[in-house]
Amino acid sequence: MRNPLAIALVLAGAGLLAHGPAIAGPTPISQFQPAAKEHGSVISIPRFERTPDEVAASVKAGLAEADAALDAIAGQNPEQATFESTVSALEFLHARVGTLISRMYLMKETQPDAALRAACTDAVKTIEQWAVAAQYREDVYKACKAFADAHDAGRRPKLEGEHLKLLSEIMRDYRRAGLHLDKATRDRVESLQKWLSELSNNFNTNITDAKVVLHFTKDELAGVPESFLKPLATPAGRYAVNATVTPHFLMVMTNADREDTRLRMKAARFSAAQDRNGPILNELVAVRAEVARLLGYKSWADYQTEIKMARTGAEAIAFCEEMILGLAPKFEEEMAAFRAIKARKTGEGSPEIRLWDWRYYENLQKKERFNVDTEVLRNFFEFDRTLKGMFDIYQDIFGLEFTQIDDEGSKWFDDVTLWMVADAESGEPLGLFYLDNFPREGKYNHFAQFDVIMGGRLADGSYQRPVAALVCNFSPSTADRPSLLPHNEVETLFHEFGHALHTILTRAERTRFAGTNVPRDFVEAPSQMLENWVWDPTVLDTFAADYRDPSKKIDPALIERMKEARNAGTGTFYRRQLAMALGDLRVHNLPLEKVPTDAAAIINRTYAEAFLAPPEGTNFAAYWGHLTGYDAGYYGYAWADAIAADMATIFEQAPKGFLDRQVGMRLRNEVYAAGGGREIEDSIRAFLLRERSIDPFLQSIGVSK
Repeated sequence: MRNPLAIALVLAGAGLLAHGPAIAGPTPISQFQPAAKEHGSVISIPRFERTPDEVAASVKAGLAEADAALDAIAGQNPEQATFESTVSALEFLHARVGTLISRMYLMKETQPDAALRAACTDAVKTIEQWAVAAQYREDVYKACKAFADAHDAGRRPKLEGEHLKLLSEIMRDYRRAGLHLDKATRDRVESLQKWLSELSNNFNTNITDAKVVLHFTKDELAGVPESFLKPLATPAGRYAVNATVTPHFLMVMTNADREDTRLRMKAARFSAAQDRNGPILNELVAVRAEVARLLGYKSWADYQTEIKMARTGAEAIAFCEEMILGLAPKFEEEMAAFRAIKARKTGEGSPEIRLWDWRYYENLQKKERFNVDTEVLRNFFEFDRTLKGMFDIYQDIFGLEFTQIDDEGSKWFDDVTLWMVADAESGEPLGLFYLDNFPREGKYNHFAQFDVIMGGRLADGSYQRPVAALVCNFSPSTADRPSLLPHNEVETLFHEFGHALHTILTRAERTRFAGTNVPRDFVEAPSQMLENWVWDPTVLDTFAADYRDPSKKIDPALIERMKEARNAGTGTFYRRQLAMALGDLRVHNLPLEKVPTDAAAIINRTYAEAFLAPPEGTNFAAYWGHLTGYDAGYYGYAWADAIAADMATIFEQAPKGFLDRQVGMRLRNEVYAAGGGREIEDSIRAFLLRERSIDPFLQSIGVSK
C-alpha cells in the first residue's frame, strides 16, 4: 500500500471477466455523474500528463496555487483567525497538493516511458521539498497557532469530531516539525527533512530501477516447472531469470532442487541495489537520528511511533521481542522438520537449514506431509476467473456494484482497466479503481495500492469521491496457457483489493482522515483480515475451478491440508517477519551518538539472530523499500495481523461465515468509511462490539498465551 498523500502530509505536518457472462463494452462515466451530483459528490477520471513538459507545467501551476493559499493564511489578521481561514484552509490546500503528488508518484512507478518516469520522479522530489518548506513557514504557523490559542481559551466556537481532531493533529505536526524551537534549530530541521526526502526518493528509484538477471542451465534449474522456464529460454540454451521480479524469485526459491542455484538467486536478490543504496541507507539512518534529537526525541523510532498505536519505539520493540521469544518452540520444531527432509534428500548427517533453503523445504514438506502441490493448485486460479470471483464476493458482502468504465485515454498501458464502484442499494458512485496486473520493464515490481485522488469534502461543500490504482505483478500468461496464480498470489489479490476498498468506501469529511489515512500499524489490518477468505472452502467454491475443466473444483480436504501446511509454517513466517521488524526498529531506536556507520550490520545481525543468516557480503536492506515510508514501522504488519485475526473471528462466528453481508456492512461502515476520522480503537471496538484481544492471533498461529 503506497500513499504519497500521507507522506506529503507528514512532511508538511487485461481483458477481464472472460469466463463470466457476456458483457457490453466499458460504460462512459457520464452515466454515473448525475447520480454523483444527486448525492453531492464529484467523480471524474484523472487526467495524466503525457510529456515531461506537461509534468513540469502541472507541478509549477499546482505549487503556485498552493503558495498563494499559504500566503492568504499567513496574511490575515491573527486576532480574527478562524477555523475556516486557518486549519481548514491549510487542509484543503494539502489535499490538492496530495492529489498532485499521488498522480506523479503513480506515474513514476508505472509509466512505460523512461523519460516520463524520470520527470515524475523529479516532480515527486520537488513537491516533497515544497511540502517540507511549507511546513516551516513560520507566518502560516503563527496564524494557525493564533486560532488554536483562541479556541483553547474559549474565544472561538468549540470544535467537535473531525474538526477538533484536525486542529489537534495539525498543531501536533507543527510541534513535530519543531516550529516551537528557535530559528536556527528549526532551519536545521527543515534542511534535514528536505535532505531525507531527497534520499528517500533516490533509494526508492534505485530499487525500482534495479534489474538482476541470472542465466542458468536447465540442470541448474531442475525442479522448476517447465511451463515457467519455457518463456525464459535464450538462444544460448540457457534460461534468463530475473531475481528482481518477485514471481521469478519465488518460483526458483520454492522449486529449484540445487542448493547452489538457490544460493545464487538469494544472493542476487539480497545484493540488488546495494552498491547504490547501502550508503544511502546509512545516511538515512544518521539523518533521521539527528532530526529526532533536534526535535527532542530519544530516537527516530520514538518519533515515528508517537503517532501510531504503539506510541513508543520501546513498546514496538517489546512487542517484537515478546513474539520472537514466544514463537521459539514452534520455529525450532519447524526447522527440525526441514532438517529431516534435507538430511533424507541430501544424505547429510546433520544438515543446516540456511536462508536459501527454507522456502524449498517448506514446499517439499507441503507436498510430502500434507500432499499439497502448489503448482497443481495454480490450475484452479486462472486470473480472470479469480478476479471475477473476488469481485462477486466483495460486491455481495459490502453491498457494492463494480462496472468497467471507459478510461477515456487515461490509462498508462494497454492492459490497464478502469472500474467504477457504486453502492448497490442507492446507486451512489463511490469511487474508481485502476487495475495494472502484470510485470513489465520499468514498472514497480511488487504489489501495492496507490492513491490517485483521495476522498474528502471540497471547499465548495461537495464531496470528492476517490480514485485508486492497484499495481500488481501477478504471474503472466504464456504462449500455451493463461495467467494461473499460485495460492499466495490469490491471497495477495484479496489483500490488495482490500486497500482499494478502504480508500474508495471512505465517508471521512476531511482528506487527511480519508480511506487508508489511519495509523500505519493499523492500516494493514483490514486487508490482512481479508486474506482469510481464500482459505475458506465455501468462499473458494464460489470461483476456484480447474481452467481446463471448470466442473472440477478444489477438494475441501485439500483446503484443510493447505491450512495444516500453512499453520505448520507460521513459526517460520512470523520469525522472518519479526526479524525484519526488529532490525528496522533497532537501527532506528538508537540516539544520534550511537548510530552505526553500517546500518546493514545491525539489520543483518538481527536477521540472523531472530531468523536465518543472510548470504555473506549481501545487504538485503538496500533493496527493502519499506525502509522509506515504513521506517521504524515494519513491526506494524505483525501488530496489524494480531488485530486482523481478532476481526476475522466476527465473520467466522457469523451465520454465513465469510460471506455474511451483515458483518460485511459493519466492516464497511465502522472501519472503511470511518477511516482516520476517529480514534482507531473506537473503530475496532465498533466493529468487534467488544474490546480487542490478542488471543485469536496466538491461537491462529499455534502459540499458547
